[in-house]
Amino acid sequence: MLRVRDLDAALRFFCDQLGLIEIRRRPDEKGRYTNVFLAAPQDRELVEKSLAAGRDAPLIELTYNWDTEDYGEARYFGHLAFEVDDIYATCERLMKAGVTINRPPRDGMMAFVRSPDRQSIEILQKGAPLPPREPWKSMPNTGRW
Repeated sequence: MLRVRDLDAALRFFCDQLGLIEIRRRPDEKGRYTNVFLAAPQDRELVEKSLAAGRDAPLIELTYNWDTEDYGEARYFGHLAFEVDDIYATCERLMKAGVTINRPPRDGMMAFVRSPDRQSIEILQKGAPLPPREPWKSMPNTGRW
């Protein structure tokens, strides 16, 4: 996901200049943002097959926040996201390998870690969230993600 300041300018760049195509758009009235998902034209068939199966193929997500707001360092918060079969097992394996869980999966659905180069990596539970459980549900955030 990449935050964009001007959605039209971003789409001109990614679509008109880089040649990506818009796959779908999801405005969120309550959250006051729009997500636009892009893919390479040659991946359209792969994307359509994956959507028919209830899953997204790898896509670039542009997020446009409708309101002007100073997000500070997080204004252009971009990250990669990966779905996993068991978010708790994945986070435990990462912790045992020395990775700091910056945003623990308290909700059984989402966690954040950082790569060695400090890129944010979102870990998402495939399907429905797992029931909250310890030690995750009581674990505080650590650092920034």
